[in-house]
Amino acid sequence: MTFEYLKTAPGLPPDPRGDTADMVRVMLARLKARGEAAARDYAARLDGWTGEIAVTEAQVAAASARVPDRLRAEIGFAHDNIRRFAEAQRASAQDFEIELRPGLIAAQRQIPLNAAGCYVPGGRYAHIASALMTIATARAAGVEHVVACAPPRDETGIHPAVLYAMSLAGADRILCLGGVQGIAAMAFGMFGCTPADMLAGPGNPFVAEAKRQLFGPVGIDMVAGPTDAMILADATADPSVVAWDLAAQAEHGCNSPVWLVSDDRALAMEVLRLVPRCAAGLPEPNATEARAAWQALGEVILCPDREAMAQVADRYGPEHLHVQAADPDWWTSRLRVYGSLFLGAATTVAFGDKAAGPNHVLPTGGAARHTGGLSVHKFLKTVTWQRVDDRAVPDLARATAAISRAEGMEGHARSADIRLAKRAPPLKLAVNQKD
Repeated sequence: MTFEYLKTAPGLPPDPRGDTADMVRVMLARLKARGEAAARDYAARLDGWTGEIAVTEAQVAAASARVPDRLRAEIGFAHDNIRRFAEAQRASAQDFEIELRPGLIAAQRQIPLNAAGCYVPGGRYAHIASALMTIATARAAGVEHVVACAPPRDETGIHPAVLYAMSLAGADRILCLGGVQGIAAMAFGMFGCTPADMLAGPGNPFVAEAKRQLFGPVGIDMVAGPTDAMILADATADPSVVAWDLAAQAEHGCNSPVWLVSDDRALAMEVLRLVPRCAAGLPEPNATEARAAWQALGEVILCPDREAMAQVADRYGPEHLHVQAADPDWWTSRLRVYGSLFLGAATTVAFGDKAAGPNHVLPTGGAARHTGGLSVHKFLKTVTWQRVDDRAVPDLARATAAISRAEGMEGHARSADIRLAKRAPPLKLAVNQKD
């Protein structure tokens, strides 16, 4: 594969915060040992929050009243799309039963988890859509207990629109708590929550590390890093649209890579010229973040043809992969490594980020090579069962015993043998004619 870098990514300087893993390890140990007292202490010291942790229905109602009617309607529109898509996913996850051979029945069941913990990030932006993506998906999967947490926005607590979205999506319990302490509260069952079987939702590096360290007894959706996006564009694409789409994704933060891959030099050069202008046109601090991301992590790659473009995409494994090129059906069938695929110029990653329906919690950092994004399947256990009657015993017992002895596992072999022996008809004793 031959290609040319028209812009390379110099990368970011080392993180001055030191070893995140060690800091999180200490925090989780303290939170596990001291429980709610430690969570309150971290909330006060790290977020300046000394109010109640568990959000009341009255607080939800008061926050909802502060959300403009038009915004509530748009949140409802997005929630309806996300919920309906998740419900369709749930319908696709089917139980089944099959008779593999006479007397050998095997089956699959889809069992919803008992409890899920959904993390809604805070920070620079009010992540309304993230509340919908995690909570509504867990609810559509049939999870019995759905708890959600988000850090306080200010002295009043969680951002009103975020709190409204958390309630609308169906959270049973909401905690005004962020960071490692929020993850720990859901995992360990603090503040009246049922301990989470699954933790889901994006967050900062400390949140991601806390999920990673808790994984095992608790499930996680993924260890998500900074968001990334790639655009595949040919001569049919509009350079200004491509440039704005790249700048929009760079707006996530200075550590968010964005990449353009094209087989048209003129388009690529024009996008190179336009992206800095688009970034500069954003309000602050968005403009600074977008410029920094483009300068440090932005790349423009020129390829000889569309197959080479697809190979680059497969190698990078982008979280968001946006095709602005002719023949979308070819791209759909050819591309294999991405978190979510966006087809055509009328589509934009921003639609998927906020309101289109498919989940925006997606694999980052090349993890699309081995996993997809958050879905109802993350909140379901696919379990199996089997039943055997006498008709299937002879063949099963012989095969099991032979394989077990070849492996050196005599106990397994005898466990099979005894079933074959019990199935065999009792021996008829010869009668002594002299008696």
